[in-house]
Amino acid sequence: MPADRTPEWTENDHANSSKRLGFAEIETLVRSFVYLGVSKVRLTGGEPLLRRGLPDLIAQLAAIDGIEDLALTTNGSLLARHANALADAGLHRLTVSLDTLDTQRFAQLSGGRGRLDDVLAGIAAAEQAGFTAIKINCVVQRGINDADVLPLLEHFRGSAHVVRFIEYMDVGTCNRWQRDQVVPSAQLRDRIHQRWPLRALQPNYRGEVASRYAYADGGGEVGFVSSVSEPFCGDCHRARLGADGQLYTCLFAATGTPLREYINHGEVALQQRIVETWVGRGDRYSELRGNAPEAGRRIEMFMVGG
Repeated sequence: MPADRTPEWTENDHANSSKRLGFAEIETLVRSFVYLGVSKVRLTGGEPLLRRGLPDLIAQLAAIDGIEDLALTTNGSLLARHANALADAGLHRLTVSLDTLDTQRFAQLSGGRGRLDDVLAGIAAAEQAGFTAIKINCVVQRGINDADVLPLLEHFRGSAHVVRFIEYMDVGTCNRWQRDQVVPSAQLRDRIHQRWPLRALQPNYRGEVASRYAYADGGGEVGFVSSVSEPFCGDCHRARLGADGQLYTCLFAATGTPLREYINHGEVALQQRIVETWVGRGDRYSELRGNAPEAGRRIEMFMVGG
């Protein structure tokens, strides 16, 4: 597997806990990916903070030589109570999913399962714990939360945190996605630029999923993830591993490759299976979207992360 591939471990609160990888299994898999050149690992979900003992896992992974970037994506609802433990365990970075600062819309988008105040308290606690430049991910839907873009930016301008706007994607089959619900990143950039002039920044590395822009007045940075209007399949470098050990080479995959059974076959066999799966991939869903027949059922977002 080429260097800088980024596996993402998901924690799914819908999954049967008996089918989840144990911490020792996850560590073995991570070590194999690192041996093959991986330097970035992200824990995601579902909601990873639902996993009991998560700081212990983070400590195990942080101790692996070769991991340069260990990150976690969370909805932030439980972050306040865990922020210090995450920092103490060695977590490098945090991403918080936050689609609006409007209390009613937040309740609507979260299905009534979360409170905006808890998320904001979680971000504040993370700041106190030493996390800087937190990424705030916002999925924008036309007619739902597109009016909340400027207030979200206003709130975080000057904080060193980076708000990233993600085009609404047809991940899985449960979100009843329609293309007219997508707000292209170019439209958002123009709207933001009218309020706060922006200047383009160079990517940090090839294959970075977000296009980077800085406020001309020095107020910080904004990112745009444009997989619908500007697909980047050719530069995609992310592999995803589900909580049950299934390896997915695309966010829009229908099936995965089971790796759990290879753990008991030894590291060489495990690494060979990873390489075979990665080299043999031909994923181009975002490039083909709209130009190919519907591929049928796809794995749901809560199984593979973002």
